[in-house]
Amino acid sequence: MTRLHATPVILLLAAAFVAAPRAVQAHPAPFSYLDLRLTEGGVSGTLVVHNFDAARELADVLPDELLHPQIAAASRAALIDLLSPRISMFMDDSRSSIVWGAIETVPERQSLRLAFKLQGARPGRARIRALLFPYDPAHQTFLNIYEDGPLVHQAILDIGRQTADFYSGSRQGRLAVIRTFVLSGIEHILIGPDHVLFLIGLLLLRGSFARLALIVTAFTIGHSVTLTLAALDILTPPSRLIEPLIALTIIVVGADNLLVLRARTNPNPNHAETDIRAWLAMGFGLIHGFGFASVLKELGLPQKALGWSLLSFNVGVEIGQLAIVVAVASILGLVARRSAESAHRVVWAGSIGVILAGTYWFIQRTFLPGG
Repeated sequence: MTRLHATPVILLLAAAFVAAPRAVQAHPAPFSYLDLRLTEGGVSGTLVVHNFDAARELADVLPDELLHPQIAAASRAALIDLLSPRISMFMDDSRSSIVWGAIETVPERQSLRLAFKLQGARPGRARIRALLFPYDPAHQTFLNIYEDGPLVHQAILDIGRQTADFYSGSRQGRLAVIRTFVLSGIEHILIGPDHVLFLIGLLLLRGSFARLALIVTAFTIGHSVTLTLAALDILTPPSRLIEPLIALTIIVVGADNLLVLRARTNPNPNHAETDIRAWLAMGFGLIHGFGFASVLKELGLPQKALGWSLLSFNVGVEIGQLAIVVAVASILGLVARRSAESAHRVVWAGSIGVILAGTYWFIQRTFLPGG
């Protein structure tokens, strides 16, 4: 009786074993290859796609048929129409038109190779965006960039990362790095509500221009140190630790403001007021720097211009900070000139607001899922 039950199982396993190689052959490793070559004459390249992927999308031709040169040539226009909307190349921030060349078969790799050129001169910066076969979430495109011959950059594009940036080693490339990372630094400080509120909290008590400049400079020194360490992967604490700590720094700054206000309301003749904002800025800047680094890593650090990218991002952050200082200090100064009592109320209410916002962020980032 046991043998009668075992026989169908054995037959099924044997059938699966025989069919398995066919299944593997039917869908090989889901890879494409995109090569770019930058020379003094401009940009050219090749795109290699597997015949299975091409046939799957074209639908009216079999994979093996595409390895015949005549059929591949006849399918060229349809393949280009299919792939062109799925690949974009930006050279120095302008989208480049792709001029497709000949198609050839690569039987030993079961693939098709399309040659192309890009219109325009050699760029300092290149951005490549590609998702060639979205029907397959496991598909990957291997990007290789050659500059004057040698391979200088590699990346993998897939459904999770569809864009890659490259900066050439030329003077034009360095200028592109500076421009890109300065603007990114400005943007990040201006759209980062926690960093902005931390700065506003430091500025609420006002002071001379020299005092405010010292506070901002101390903050810059602090965050520059840890930003560099994290960007270089020397020290990378987890964001689940850093984000709540950033919220705590905001709470402490607001609380320090209230303590100073209380001391000014009830002054002690035996104790002179001590302004510790510059020390707070530098110490807490070390924590904020790790937050900046997470954004910087998302931009992708060009290895050939690592120093320039770090310096440029810090310069951009500093420019954004100075813009905040000018705006906030001007508003607070205007209020103070009109009424000392109103200025006091603004500092008190602003500090309470800073503490409440910091508390909200701390609770959100510590206790709420995905916070």
